[in-house]
Amino acid sequence: MNVLYTKTIFLLSAPQIGLAPPDEGFEVAFAGRSNAGKSSAINAITAKKALARTSKTPGRTQQLVFFRVDSGRRIVDLPGYGYAKVPAAVQKTWQKTMEAYFSRRRSLMGIFLLMDIRRPMTEFDQQMIRWCDACELPLHIALTKADKLGRGAAKTALLDTRNKLREVDVPVSIQLFSATQRTGIDQAHEVLDRWLQVGGMAEPEHME
Repeated sequence: MNVLYTKTIFLLSAPQIGLAPPDEGFEVAFAGRSNAGKSSAINAITAKKALARTSKTPGRTQQLVFFRVDSGRRIVDLPGYGYAKVPAAVQKTWQKTMEAYFSRRRSLMGIFLLMDIRRPMTEFDQQMIRWCDACELPLHIALTKADKLGRGAAKTALLDTRNKLREVDVPVSIQLFSATQRTGIDQAHEVLDRWLQVGGMAEPEHME
């Protein structure tokens, strides 16, 4: 366990990009369909049971939720999408906020996309991938709930999803992940370390 992430604390929630923390330093955003286990993944990665809010009702995260890793680094929990039963007007507002965040946020170094291994590459997942492509943002995909499948089936799902990503132009990596069995946490930390410039601060390369 990388002790840096165990120090992560809640910073603030922003209903719109204009209320986000100052656009400086480095941050990584976690995105995913509302029932993909995004909050559970954040909690597992930070070794904190209740850092990100989990619920039996998917889609409760309706704002940009910022967590402070240290003075120059943040993790962002993006609104769950695709499953939440909310009015169309709210979904449209979410989409505009997400598009603005992806395209304007200079400190955003990459997107950590969580997909349920049993239902990967939905239309909603593909929309997130298209946004990363358009904004030239590095992408890392974690196939969550890997413990729900046998080892062979999980590896097959990983290979199949990797093959579907061959046409994506942005840098992309993929892994298996299980919050309950704590599978893939070290690999997730390696991605975060790279994007958050752990081990040496440098100026963010992502530009508008």
